Amino acid sequence: MSDLTLRQLRYLSALADTRHFRKAAEREGISQPSLSVQISNLEDTLALRLVERGRGPVTLTPAGREVLLRAQAILDDVQRLRDTSSTLKSGLSGTLRLGVSPTLGPYLMPYVVAELHRAYPDLSLYIREHTPADLRHELERGGHDILLTQLPVTGADLTTRRLFREPLSLVTASDHPLAARAQITEADLQGQAILSLGPGYALHDQIAGLCADTGAELQRDYEGTSLDALRQMVGMGMGATFLPALYIASEIPDADPSLAIRPMKRPALHRSVGLVWRKRSGNLTAFDRIADAITRVAKDRFTRLIAIETD
Repeated sequence: MSDLTLRQLRYLSALADTRHFRKAAEREGISQPSLSVQISNLEDTLALRLVERGRGPVTLTPAGREVLLRAQAILDDVQRLRDTSSTLKSGLSGTLRLGVSPTLGPYLMPYVVAELHRAYPDLSLYIREHTPADLRHELERGGHDILLTQLPVTGADLTTRRLFREPLSLVTASDHPLAARAQITEADLQGQAILSLGPGYALHDQIAGLCADTGAELQRDYEGTSLDALRQMVGMGMGATFLPALYIASEIPDADPSLAIRPMKRPALHRSVGLVWRKRSGNLTAFDRIADAITRVAKDRFTRLIAIETD
């Protein structure tokens, strides 16, 4: 019986991700026959059938799925050892895979990237945007090392660090009845048509809860696919919405005559933003430094953001 290798476990993970022998081989930089042989050797070593072979996408057998879970844990531990070694030798360096919510990334990350590149020139960030549900899925399967997203994100195997609270303001067309108010109370929202992002976003759940509490009418037939889409629908007079401070500061000019932006009177409305990573991840020093950089950017460039102090 041959020895099990990390390479075989990595190839199995790639095959599970791509569901195609050729694509998995291309991702790993080897030939398709070589990858197929390594998967067969792994099956022989374990005396288990891991992959259903045939036409169409590759599917793991039930045994294959169980082996994959343990393989990913082993690969995480190995990466943890590598990350620890790299950090000890040269500080923050190498490549980290950062998943970010599209309601945050375009408005915050350009400044964060500049800050990190200045402070840690040997660090590379591979950044991808996903909805919160997809972000968590990618984190749990190892597709991302760390997430920047709206909280809460819960899970027994996840660690969270809160960074700041971001105010949400009511945005309406300039001729909307609430545009005449200097501040908005919860009572003002009763009966108002409120637009939101779709259910895949944490912001949707927050706004839906507010509508339920205040008697506002969440417009489920007109859910936005982006913050830009919400802004445009509001400008057309289709209802009001709540937009985060980052977006407002980045995308809505102060002199925009078509929109009115009004803060909520007590209790003020905020969303909590933070970083999330797997507890098994090893590069904790890097994650802490990234968190510190994001907090600095929030304080220095977006004065309406309320930073949360950490222990």
